[in-house]
Amino acid sequence: MSSTRQPLLSAPQNTKFLYLVPAIFALLVSAVFLAPNLVKIIQNDQSNASHICQRALHPETCQNFVSEVVSNGVKPQNTTVILQKMLVKQARLLRHASLHVRKLRNQMNRQNEQGALADCLELIDSSIDLVLDSIEALMDPTGMSPADAQTWLSGVLTNHVTCFDGFKTSSRKSMEAVLKDLILRARASLAILAKGSEPYTGMTLTGARGMLLPSWISPVDRKLLQESASDIKADLVVAKDGSGKYKTVAEAIAAAPDKSKTRFVIYVKKGTYKENVSVGKKKKNLMIVGDGMNSTIITGDLNVVDGSTTFNSATLAAVGEGFILQDMCIQNTAGPEKHQAVALRVGADKSVINRCRLDAFQDTLYAHSQRQFYRESYVTGTVDFIFGNSAVVFQKCKLAARKPMAKQKNMVTAQGRTDPNQNTGTSIQDCEIIASDDLQPVQSSFRTYLGRPWKEYSRTVVMQSKIGSLIDPAGWAEWNGDFALKTLYYGEYLNQGPGAGTGKRVNWPGYHVLTDSADAMKFTVKELIQGGDWLSATGVAYTDGL
Repeated sequence: MSSTRQPLLSAPQNTKFLYLVPAIFALLVSAVFLAPNLVKIIQNDQSNASHICQRALHPETCQNFVSEVVSNGVKPQNTTVILQKMLVKQARLLRHASLHVRKLRNQMNRQNEQGALADCLELIDSSIDLVLDSIEALMDPTGMSPADAQTWLSGVLTNHVTCFDGFKTSSRKSMEAVLKDLILRARASLAILAKGSEPYTGMTLTGARGMLLPSWISPVDRKLLQESASDIKADLVVAKDGSGKYKTVAEAIAAAPDKSKTRFVIYVKKGTYKENVSVGKKKKNLMIVGDGMNSTIITGDLNVVDGSTTFNSATLAAVGEGFILQDMCIQNTAGPEKHQAVALRVGADKSVINRCRLDAFQDTLYAHSQRQFYRESYVTGTVDFIFGNSAVVFQKCKLAARKPMAKQKNMVTAQGRTDPNQNTGTSIQDCEIIASDDLQPVQSSFRTYLGRPWKEYSRTVVMQSKIGSLIDPAGWAEWNGDFALKTLYYGEYLNQGPGAGTGKRVNWPGYHVLTDSADAMKFTVKELIQGGDWLSATGVAYTDGL
């Protein structure tokens, strides 16, 4: 990577930086900033870098990064200022990394290399925004600022790992040093933030049926999520028969406004739409609603065997903040022999998937990153059919394992947390884990597990759910030998059904039968995804706690 100093963010797509220039300039010339209402969240730290980096997986590396932004002989500043300075440097390095990837794309010709590099460019671009958003949150703090920053910086680390995992050939060697440095810096930032953060408790509002609702979205959204498509006044209509303004979903999304401050609704009439759809980062507050999970279908068949990356195989991919999907079916019909083939990928913060069917085989739902909530949805698949590293809660959903290929095992989840300071994890609450119609007759011929650890700090909890007899008595499966068995966190709490018995479960150090409600509360909407501050106005039916 060139040592020539570059502007922090000079590309047109990074104009967000211009908004932050005055604040960042003030940050770089002053070490006295400390917002009064952040004092209790991130303490004024007068100790040395080793104290700041106590929670880091690699303390010495973290200390080196701190020393880069604290001048020699200068007394260490408060933790907030140090973290902000580190994030400013990360944004600059991300810009360098983006230029490096673009250069490699001009040199590589193989399809799999081009696909991985394209994914990496998208992920780096997203990370730049997330880092800048985190800087802004720490400069102008509110009660949600630490939780927001931890979510966004967790997403940055997930993006880097996803980018690195995507390289399988010569481009991996070319990107390895750059990405490993970015990964270490993201880890250090998360550790410093976590060092001074207090547990988030959130705020709750009482819903119409006495249920505690989180408050992510506006009162308008509450009404929308309570209505059927026929009652919703849509901004754009998609219909295959020509009765709408557009015949494809992709065309309608392209026509939606960028960075909308209010909810923009696209209504997709019943029918099957064969297309691959992307809701980009600029398409904020977008809602796509159909005529029902069995009536409005978006279908695709991209898959890894035929040359796609897992990340880019999604029939529908959504990263625009505040995304809502309702009364739709998203499917990938590639089939089990094509292995990784994603139906839905979500990296949109504060997203809601309501009354939807997600249908594929391996890797059906890629809950990639950020905060997500799924309600009354039906998710079906075989191997790792819910995977990723978001902070995600499923409520009143049906998770249906289906018949896999011969000698395969079904895994409901494969959670991908890579650092203990990430606030990510999969929570399955008040759901049903069942066998699909094609698996039921041959259920005894295939083993099905609640999950396996995709990454070292994998975290999944199943609670207050009905677990069918399809689940193996061991409950959980290894990924590879003893990998992650000491560092993962898997828990079960007050489940019912023939597969819920814990007497023959795995005896790993990281597995827990939860008996204290306080431990289970950490995986509720209120605490895992801070639902009290972004869901309550949606109207999506919802339980805030246990």
